[in-house]
Amino acid sequence: MQLLFPHKPLLFVLVATLSFSRCYFNEKNKPVIAKDTVAIIKTGGPNPADSNQTPLKNMFGVNGYEWNFLENPTARNDRNHIYEANMALIKSFSAVRHYLNWNKLENTEGNYTYNPTNNGSWYYDVMYARCKQDSILVLADLKNLPVWMMNTYPADERDDENVPANYGADRSKPISYVVQARTAFQFAARYGSNTKINPGLVKVDSLSVLKAGYVNPLKTSLGLIKYIECGNEPDRWWKGDKATQTPEEYAANLSAFYDGHKGTLGNNAGVKTADPNMLVVMGGLATADVKYVQRMIAWCKANRGLKPDNSVNLCFDVINYHLYANDGSVFTHQRSTTGVAPELSVSGKVADGFVKLGNSLKLPVWVTETGYDINQQSYQHAPTIGNKSALVTQADWTLRSSLLYARHGVQRLFFYQLFDATPNNPEQYATSGLAESPKRRPAADYILQTNRLMGNYIYKGTINADPLVDKYQSGSNVIYVLTVPDQIGRKTEYTLDLSGAKNGVIYTLKVGAEAMESKQVNTINGKLKIQVGETPVFVKAVH
Repeated sequence: MQLLFPHKPLLFVLVATLSFSRCYFNEKNKPVIAKDTVAIIKTGGPNPADSNQTPLKNMFGVNGYEWNFLENPTARNDRNHIYEANMALIKSFSAVRHYLNWNKLENTEGNYTYNPTNNGSWYYDVMYARCKQDSILVLADLKNLPVWMMNTYPADERDDENVPANYGADRSKPISYVVQARTAFQFAARYGSNTKINPGLVKVDSLSVLKAGYVNPLKTSLGLIKYIECGNEPDRWWKGDKATQTPEEYAANLSAFYDGHKGTLGNNAGVKTADPNMLVVMGGLATADVKYVQRMIAWCKANRGLKPDNSVNLCFDVINYHLYANDGSVFTHQRSTTGVAPELSVSGKVADGFVKLGNSLKLPVWVTETGYDINQQSYQHAPTIGNKSALVTQADWTLRSSLLYARHGVQRLFFYQLFDATPNNPEQYATSGLAESPKRRPAADYILQTNRLMGNYIYKGTINADPLVDKYQSGSNVIYVLTVPDQIGRKTEYTLDLSGAKNGVIYTLKVGAEAMESKQVNTINGKLKIQVGETPVFVKAVH
């Protein structure tokens, strides 16, 4: 199962997603708009709308792996060139969360390889440089144990998702995570932007790759990576104690990873030690529990102290959690039966809690995993609705997830994932792909089209609840996004006030296309009557 689901083992499959624990349907099966959505209409969301500077394109990230970039099916041994057919798909997205297996970087203890890696012969320099060239932000998620560390555990407890410390270590102490902190230092020294790094501290295992006929030169300060994530789902209770960290244990882990626990672990440990400009993202929480982060903050206050401005000396720069909208509950471990539309889940309410905490700390909040399967046997599936296939429902709910998180003040969103883990497999998360090489699925079509139309636009408020009418602005240009927040194929008519504009351009999404269809229509006294359904429709005022 681990081979099929690199970050989602079987037990997680049974319990670890979140959905609507309170139902928003009335007796006529018409959605009752959540109180938090109504509040947005009054307040502009968790962040004041006029101060929001997050462009919509930030909601269009995707999770992926190095082989998505580098593995050409007709030349599998050629891993030092980008596979352009896949790159064309990846460019539909604004950001990639790279699942970076620690074993790739440090295949043998203390020996680091990147371009190529000893394990797999992947060329990370090539991949990261291309992302920078194409203006795709990369979040490198350093995760999983290297084999040599995993083997310190008893044979019956070996799992590469165990806590990233040697077996028997005191997991409450930052020193127990110094090995991982040194790997983070090496990665940040190579791919970060600090040009003053001491090259004597940087290591590359050139001997072993030279024996294989490769060249792996020592490099520093490449300026290719700005964000790095420490692990993935440290609260993975379904794996048992060997893999689950308490908030205090994970804070100790992060403190080592962040800056070598304030520099006490040596001059070659920690991201900030190598590059003060690189930003550390906490591992995405599976439980989506704000209290977990609050306990991490309390640990930081007790063990890292306060800064000169009396704020807590935190060991992370970005708050991060995961959330899959369905009819179960991650809090009670209630298994779901189906995915649900994002607006009908607690996704917005949970986001509000995290964003409130983030605002109090002046830290951004990211959601680095959400998504829907297309296989109808998965408990996380997007169903067929009327004449819409599961693929089109997946597309609707994917885009509506982006709009929801923009509405609630989250600053980045990443979908799980680029391609299916195992096509046609009924297990959860196996068929969440937004594309299938060499073509986009409708979900990627919708993201590409929306990004091209208004990726640089900023959310400025919600003026109606049902249908949802969101206002986005870029300079003097305004686009309204209208959506029926339902999952039964419901449609309605809405009169949109375009503030005296003589014309409006109506944009509609189209499966299989790179751009939306558009038509310009005349207003009546500055107003337009719009047919709105569960697929978002876009209207631009033309004065």
